[in-house]
Amino acid sequence: MTGREFLELDSPQQRLYLERFKQMEVVQKILNELPKTDQNLCKHGSYFLAANSSLCGLAANNFFRNILHIRKAAFVSALPMACIPFLSTAAIYEVFVRESLFSGELNCEVCAVVRGGLIGAVVGGLYPICLAIPMNASLAARYYSSPLPGKENALRFWLTTARPVFRKMGLAVIIQALTGLYLATKHHGIYVKILQQMNTSRDPEELQA
Repeated sequence: MTGREFLELDSPQQRLYLERFKQMEVVQKILNELPKTDQNLCKHGSYFLAANSSLCGLAANNFFRNILHIRKAAFVSALPMACIPFLSTAAIYEVFVRESLFSGELNCEVCAVVRGGLIGAVVGGLYPICLAIPMNASLAARYYSSPLPGKENALRFWLTTARPVFRKMGLAVIIQALTGLYLATKHHGIYVKILQQMNTSRDPEELQA
């Protein structure tokens, strides 16, 4: 197979990639012309959801430390519980909601809102709580702060230990879900504004000049 035939076979994918790239350029140019409030919400809105996720991680970590009577390594346990949920929530929301919207892959408002709510509840709320379990289990075993069960009773022990934490964090998970819903709704609204400006433009190619 010659190089020319290879390029011809790949040309539909290449055209699709170029069209999507051009669309993203146009979207970004129009976004820069929107009010500052829309720009800031679009660019930095996910960080608010991620910051709340960090707070959920710190709160869950504190609850487990109190239950297991852990008094050492406070900073060592707090740092990953703040950073990992923040980075995970921001990255997943950016990929599956914001970038999907503004690249044209996600045009359904209901789908975007549902994605935002699920990411807020699961990644931004439940994930930090689950992450705190192995973190504090390792600290409790290392510092002998609380007697831990054997392998045969481990599941029952951690379910019993985690139940009050999940109960206390229930409101935080709901808030995270509502925050994700709100952000996804606002981001979809901004995307609709951009599409309206693209449709009303006489010559969209001029936006790329």
